[in-house]
Parts: sequence; structure tokens; C-alpha cells
Amino acid sequence: MENHESMKTTTYLLICLLILGNNNAIGQTLKAERKVIVLDAGHGGIDSGTVSRNGLQEKDVVLDIVRQMKVWNRILFESKYDIYLTRRKDTLISLTDRTKLVKHLKPDVFISLHCNHINDSNIQGAEIYTYDSNELSLLYAKTILNKLNQDLGFKTRKPRKGNFQVLRETKEHCPALLLELGYLSNSSESHYLNGSQNRKALALSILMSI
Repeated sequence: MENHESMKTTTYLLICLLILGNNNAIGQTLKAERKVIVLDAGHGGIDSGTVSRNGLQEKDVVLDIVRQMKVWNRILFESKYDIYLTRRKDTLISLTDRTKLVKHLKPDVFISLHCNHINDSNIQGAEIYTYDSNELSLLYAKTILNKLNQDLGFKTRKPRKGNFQVLRETKEHCPALLLELGYLSNSSESHYLNGSQNRKALALSILMSI
């Protein structure tokens, strides 16, 4: 990833350019004419997920990003997409209930958002997992990773296969992805993810890639 000042400038310019260029869940009504997206903010409640050295919790980062994706959808895209969240606040939702929502809605794409952690603090980069080699899932994965790299300077890794329950139990219903938005164990990426404006830029980049 680029240095902090360069990243701040990139984030600010991205948001400004995209704004200038564009003049809840189960209880909501499904609008058949719109593309349906299910966003899963990982962890929640007593399950914080991974935590950075300065106390930044994975559950808070990903929840803020999925909420912001709904905001961008409304103010920039005039609610072009129907976006459903598996959790809308800091609560722990079972993996089974998360997948039930996907099975019920049969969306155009399902994305589970997380942050990574590893003992080696030098490791960084965004990653995406798919359950298998589904062509459409891989297309989404490559597009999202490329856009994160081009828009925000994120280091990215090739899509990988992962036997995660949220992927395994949704793969028959839609393209399904698990997106790891950088490493909280890496000081540069945890510092970036701690910034509210940076999370807004991430949310916008992901939504634009869809």
C-alpha cells in the first residue's frame, strides 16, 4: 500500500470524482427489476473478529463499510441496487441465519466482508475467496480486487478457494465471495482501515466494481 499521505489524497480524489461523475434486511420489499446484493459484515456482538494493536475491531470496520455501501447506493446511484445486510448493528448473527437470507433472496451476488490477521506483521493485501471455480464468482472477485488496487493502491492477491460455511451454503444460489479487506496485523493497513473517510472510499470502490 502507498504511504499514508498519498493514500489520503487518493481517497479524497476518488470520492470527489465519483460524486461529480454521478449527477433492514428481511423486512424490506424486494424490487424484482433491480439487481439484488446481500452484504455480510462478518462477526459482531461478542465476536469481535481480529483486533489490531491499537484496538481496532474487525466487526466494527466491516459493519461501517457495508452501511456506507447502502448510503452510496442511495445518494450516488439513486438506489439502483437492492442492498440487504445480514446484520445492521453490532449483533452476532449465526452463520446459518446469514446463509438463510441468501437462500431466501437468491441475490445477484453475495459478499461477506472481513479483515485479515497473521503473526507476520509485514504481510498485507486484500484477498478474496470463492468456494469453487464458478466463472461468475471469479469474475466478481478479479474485478473487485483490480478496482481496489487501481482506485486506492491496495496490494491484492489472486482469488483463492475457501471452504467457508457462508460460501459453501450459498454457492448454489448466487455468486458468493468472502472479501478480506487487508490485515489488521499490518500497521499500515490497520491505520488506513481506522479512518472513516478511507472506509467510505473502500465502500464506494467495492460498489463501483459491482
